[in-house]
Amino acid sequence: MSKPVLLDNVTHKNLRVITRYGEEFGDNVNRVLVFPTEYSDVQREYPILLRKDGDSGDYQSIALLGFARGENLFLDGGNWNAGYVPGILARGPFLIGFQQREVDGESQPEPVIHVDMDSPRVSETEGEPVFLPHGGNSPYLERIATILGGINDGMAAARAMFAAFESLELIEPVNIEVEVHEGEKYDLRGLYAISEEKLTNLDGASLEKLNRAGFLQGAYLLTASLGNVRKLIEMKRRRLLEAVGQP
Repeated sequence: MSKPVLLDNVTHKNLRVITRYGEEFGDNVNRVLVFPTEYSDVQREYPILLRKDGDSGDYQSIALLGFARGENLFLDGGNWNAGYVPGILARGPFLIGFQQREVDGESQPEPVIHVDMDSPRVSETEGEPVFLPHGGNSPYLERIATILGGINDGMAAARAMFAAFESLELIEPVNIEVEVHEGEKYDLRGLYAISEEKLTNLDGASLEKLNRAGFLQGAYLLTASLGNVRKLIEMKRRRLLEAVGQP
């Protein structure tokens, strides 16, 4: 159970956040939500695929971190072995909420930061301070605010982007069959990808439409990221060799 409360520098003046990674913090997941606002960073490290939300049926993008359930090949002790950590995990115990604010006589929603006080990352004795001694935001909290802003903007951008991809019939189901070792195979189903062939064959008007909307780069980043499946396979094979004591 989570316990999100509005963050403030009085109630939470001594709040610290443990920023290392590990199973004890719920980081042992084989896929994580990612957003268009971070695709350029994500695609350098991870395969990005699409799935359908079980409740709404809307498309969501995920970064693949491993093949087996609960397997995160990027976890190494308390470290994360990649140059970029997806925002959903990098945000720690923080999330965006909204409160109403009067602007020119009208009530408008304003984004504010909440913190999950039941998160195992929350501490008063260990980790990064959230506030400075005199109440200002710490550099860590400023970075978290940037991450949360990217997630919020990315959620809105994703809806429009995937709708545009659907209208051009660019999204297609994909099955990923991986054999990492003799007798150890994985068959990942229920996922989708951008059809590279259909993207290549789009007419000029469709390409211009995607480009003007700012979605064309996203389509290319999604297709380019799939080369990282090979990287994951090699990481998995190395992990297996290490488990049996081979270099």
